[in-house]
Amino acid sequence: MKQIYLDNAATTKVDEEVLKTMLPYFNERYGNASSQHLVGQEAKHGLEDSRRKIAKAIGAKQHEIIFTSGGTESNNFAIKGLFFANFPEKNHIIISKIEHDCVLNACKWLETQEAEITYLNVDEEGFVNPKDVEKAITDKTILVSIIHGNNEIGTIQDLEAIGKICKQRGVLFHTDACQSFTKVLIDVKKQNLDLVTLNAHKIHGPKGVGALYKREGIKITPLAHGGGHEKNLRSGTENILGIVGFAKAIGITKEKDVEKMIQLRNRLIEGILKIPNVKLNGSKEKRLCSNVNVSFNNIEGEAIGGYLENYGICTSTGSACSSHSLESSHVLKAIGLSPIQANSSLRISLSKYTTQEEIDYFLEKLLKIVEKLRRISPIK
Repeated sequence: MKQIYLDNAATTKVDEEVLKTMLPYFNERYGNASSQHLVGQEAKHGLEDSRRKIAKAIGAKQHEIIFTSGGTESNNFAIKGLFFANFPEKNHIIISKIEHDCVLNACKWLETQEAEITYLNVDEEGFVNPKDVEKAITDKTILVSIIHGNNEIGTIQDLEAIGKICKQRGVLFHTDACQSFTKVLIDVKKQNLDLVTLNAHKIHGPKGVGALYKREGIKITPLAHGGGHEKNLRSGTENILGIVGFAKAIGITKEKDVEKMIQLRNRLIEGILKIPNVKLNGSKEKRLCSNVNVSFNNIEGEAIGGYLENYGICTSTGSACSSHSLESSHVLKAIGLSPIQANSSLRISLSKYTTQEEIDYFLEKLLKIVEKLRRISPIK
């Protein structure tokens, strides 16, 4: 049975060129970048060349990139590190109700450390109103953290508008750009971004490697202490082979690939919405090129996903990080869906490798599955 992978928001296939770039760092350039000998300096060159490439991709300076183990660590570092660097003079953080679980949970934990957290509402398409951000800022506010492209519903926030407000009010602005990086423009100067979370495995790079952009001059408390790696901000021997793969992955998705994904995404949305009693979640226009999230009223999204897997099709009912939970998606609740609607949702996420044939096959099987499940559903 042919496998059709439509869960690229969870992770992506490592590109062959990325793998080829990484291989020498397994058994040839295997040195520790902190070592002073030639083998170590070869690794150091790979580390710094990668840092330069990643910085350039978002309009940052090379020394403003700090390597981490991934998006979760970068988000925790940005939020907790800034809190501890500013507490007790300032203790207020503003986030939205549709942030990634790691941001929400980091903030919930900080509440036990005397942090004050404001959780902003979003509209029915998942947008944060910049005016709500402005109203929430106080003289105790340290940070505003708003996800760029939502991992569940694909909505893309107006970072430039929010960033302008934060700059005017003298508040730091962070965004989680793991899903949007390489698909949507990120310009740290134009968008007034002070911190940006990035990772590799959502852009056809390896798992276990990410980065935090931290604007020059921002004071932050390290979470990991040790040998003083990454300019004393993130101790631990750098994952050189992963970092090199991360940098290579940046150029893998071209503009033509994004345009192709937009066309396939629109074809997918159009085909799904022909099915009666189906709702598209998130914005139709301002959404990630790779994301489709829909609710099939009265039938379980998990059941649809199970039947699709019988045909070799991989999808998701939401964020992979919270798939073990039986609770309804906090993102879908935040945009106003009932528990029944939220539990009937399915996330389909594309990549540059997705084909029109795969989309058409998916639509053919989906229609039959939905018809069958609705016939046997006890909820009418």
